[in-house]
Amino acid sequence: MLTFIGLGLYDERSITVEGREALADADRAFAEFYTSRLVGASLEELEAFHDTEIEVRDRAGVERDPEPILDAAEDDHVAFLTAGDTMISTTHVDLRLRAHERGIETRVIHGVSAQSAAAGLTGLQNYRFGKATTLPFPGAHGGGDVPDSVIETIEANRERDLHTLVYLDIKVDDPTADAAGLGADERYMTGDYAAELLAANWQDELGVVVARAGSPGPVVAADRLSELATREFGGPLHLLVVPAEPHHLEAEALEALGGAPAELLDEK
Repeated sequence: MLTFIGLGLYDERSITVEGREALADADRAFAEFYTSRLVGASLEELEAFHDTEIEVRDRAGVERDPEPILDAAEDDHVAFLTAGDTMISTTHVDLRLRAHERGIETRVIHGVSAQSAAAGLTGLQNYRFGKATTLPFPGAHGGGDVPDSVIETIEANRERDLHTLVYLDIKVDDPTADAAGLGADERYMTGDYAAELLAANWQDELGVVVARAGSPGPVVAADRLSELATREFGGPLHLLVVPAEPHHLEAEALEALGGAPAELLDEK
């Protein structure tokens, strides 16, 4: 049996009770932290809290060579751990389908996702979020500062009066980051840097940075993208939301919870 368990957003305590019980029942545990990470807990802290050994697989070890995971799940109860909600990434869907092809029973135990947290922390209504996008570090995609796909996604959502959740690039345990000589603090794209990149297209538009969702002290900051680009938001992980025209209640929430300037909201 292969059980996919979402660990939640921040540290070893972010997992659900159901997820913790399933992990305790598992014979073996694998994890991947290339799609997202728990920045509030190390692997050692996770293992100590759950009293289990966790084998971390890199991208190739999940996508190209999943056989060790699947072989183990044929005879034993295997837990596969990811940050956030385990089925957000297509990588995990692919692994589940491979298990089904081999007749392996699967189960999904959800965790809190960054998408639901972004809506909850900002006060922007979840049903008004359109297609999400990921903003890579410049050069990572072989093009300019902001890929056309990111611009097109934001513009398409704006035309439909929908908010855009922008996931920010992570280069931890990435050979390209090693080759570029990036330091530990430079491998997580920050909200101010993302705002600077997007401000080239939407300088005076409203943006919202969400930092450390799921932690005891999350930060929400709403302002013009050009202004957000001048601030610092502390440690990772960061998200950026490009809102559509906010409804009345959403505008109140952005002002009260994110410090959005009233005059900027009045322009919307």
